[in-house]
Amino acid sequence: MLIRKATENDFEGIWPIFQAVVSKGDTYVFSPQATRRDAFEYWFGPGVTSYVAELDGRIVGMYKLMPNQRDLGSHVANASFMVSPDARGNGIGAALGRHCLEEARKAGFKAMQFNFVVSTNTGAVELWQKLGFKIVGTLPGAFRHLTLGFVDAYVMFRLLDESAQ
Repeated sequence: MLIRKATENDFEGIWPIFQAVVSKGDTYVFSPQATRRDAFEYWFGPGVTSYVAELDGRIVGMYKLMPNQRDLGSHVANASFMVSPDARGNGIGAALGRHCLEEARKAGFKAMQFNFVVSTNTGAVELWQKLGFKIVGTLPGAFRHLTLGFVDAYVMFRLLDESAQ
């Protein structure tokens, strides 16, 4: 598997994964009817650096890295991840997570924070915990899951300096 910086030309491979992930309404706040423009701006908007994972020349996952806040909060990174549903269970999410942590360190970030991890997305919660993230906050009923109704969302955080863990 190759993980590399995404270009706008990669959007044709990103778009079907985005559609497949948001269409279920169970992990991302986007409407299942989110537009191509919404997706493009999410992955290639100002201040965003995106990466793709390729397997046999096909994009199978991606993440974006950016400051969690502006100015005085810009030393903390934020990231979002998606893996193609037909490629799950192959370690792609874990590889993207490790790659992202390294890229964030190289970019000078001191920590990483995920602002909105849906509590029922147990695969993601477990992966982030394995990669050193802690649940530092719970947002009761903050996500309107399309099949389960209102469920909690977590704020997850970790320092990027391994010795500080």
